[in-house]
Amino acid sequence: MRRFLFLFLVIQVSLFALEMPRPVQAHVVMPFTGLLADVSAALIKVFDAQVAAYDNVIQSTRNGFGVAIMPGCNGVEACIILLAAMFAFPAPWRAKFIGLGIGIVAVQAVNLLRIISLFYLGQWNMQAFEFAHLYLWQALIMLDVLVVWLLWVRYLARKGLIRFNPNDANAAHAT
Repeated sequence: MRRFLFLFLVIQVSLFALEMPRPVQAHVVMPFTGLLADVSAALIKVFDAQVAAYDNVIQSTRNGFGVAIMPGCNGVEACIILLAAMFAFPAPWRAKFIGLGIGIVAVQAVNLLRIISLFYLGQWNMQAFEFAHLYLWQALIMLDVLVVWLLWVRYLARKGLIRFNPNDANAAHAT
């Protein structure tokens, strides 16, 4: 357990340090965020044609309300936490990569739901928007990361890819 916690923290700190520099933000994070805005707008257009996306902004062409998807709201940090948890856990590398691929899709799917709901919530009630944006969705995205990780660990245990031995100090081993 100590090994997992140590690796989890080292991987997480390292990835956050790699994500923070301005060139990485400008050439990786912000283009990804723009893509997220485009995908969100495309999904909204299925039901509401009066929406436009530019850069990292989704805007209603009907009333002018818009939301800007900023770093910290694009799910990148949540994916970093998931990656750190999966890579720190003692499991086969193949299982880590498959779990991470599925997990990132799950986190980003919930994040798309978050962005779209905030887009409509902000048009309806700004107080509800602020609460949902600052508190509710922050907690739900982290809960999503935890649930994805726990389901992945459970899957590994069911497939016999890890075993738990309560008499062992490390408690989990990759086979």
